[in-house]
Amino acid sequence: MADARRLSLAGVPVLVTGADGFIGSHLTERLVAEGARVRGFCLYNSRGSAGWLDETDAETRSAIDIRFGDIRDARFVEAATDGVEIVFHLAALIAIPYSYVAPESFIDTNVRGTLNVLEAARRAGVRRVVHTSTSEVYGTPEHLPIRETHPLQAQSPYAASKVAADQLALAFRSSFDLPVVVLRPFNTFGPRQSERAVIPTMVRQLLGGAGEVRLGRLDPRRDLTYVEDTVDGFVRVATASGVDGRTIQLGTGRTTSIGELFELACRLVGAKATAVTDPDRVRPDASEVLVLQADPTLARDVLGWEARTDLESGMRATIDWLRTQPQVAEPSRAQI
Repeated sequence: MADARRLSLAGVPVLVTGADGFIGSHLTERLVAEGARVRGFCLYNSRGSAGWLDETDAETRSAIDIRFGDIRDARFVEAATDGVEIVFHLAALIAIPYSYVAPESFIDTNVRGTLNVLEAARRAGVRRVVHTSTSEVYGTPEHLPIRETHPLQAQSPYAASKVAADQLALAFRSSFDLPVVVLRPFNTFGPRQSERAVIPTMVRQLLGGAGEVRLGRLDPRRDLTYVEDTVDGFVRVATASGVDGRTIQLGTGRTTSIGELFELACRLVGAKATAVTDPDRVRPDASEVLVLQADPTLARDVLGWEARTDLESGMRATIDWLRTQPQVAEPSRAQI
């Protein structure tokens, strides 16, 4: 196992793209706590909202240099990258159902946006780019657990865009010696996750007293990692030695079916309900990924990382958080 001691990030200038999002906002807060000089790249909007960073405490927010822009704008990305040493690239479109409706948007954001980040990082001479991948790139796997060497098989436009982005990042390492690491989290969950994701949507319906909870298929199995553990992996990889050009997975090595997850949510909420199939939540047959299970060996060996939050504890924290949040209207099929 790698030495769990890490180099300090205190005083290190870092950029987080997608800092306004689910994982990005948690990572940004953690980096502030680590003492890094944090620049948060947030998607420009007419409300001047920094997404989930609007919810952070005033002291943490004041320590973040927030830049509003669009990852598809190469000149803006270059300006945001100037002067930083480490880039955490999380900005992406991630909603799989939306990728069926608007695949071109996923290419523009996930592929061209990644190209912009890589080019900017190359010109800025950064000492590490942490590029965020997804376990969806594997499709339904040929063998379990999934290791980093498993063949890539995109089964949705979203997954295809991430395969392309991952390969582009690794190509910049081979072609230009850019210090890139591809970090591949499996299914991250926790506070701030979109209510279109399976855990928040089932919990929200249960909290609302629904006797029938609308979900997609119940048989797919996922490797679920609590967001604080995922963020710890990002922090560790930022300063790890000997990892440039590598792909590293973050997962627990255990799987839970959506049906089992629903039963756990019912128990923790204290609700009695039945899961029913919502056709709008069912992927096309050939696009459904039936099981994702990480082999966390490499992350343990090179980062000293392992998931420390068990599923029930993470679910309790997520439920407690959702109880404090106003309900978000779910988009219709035409809007996703």
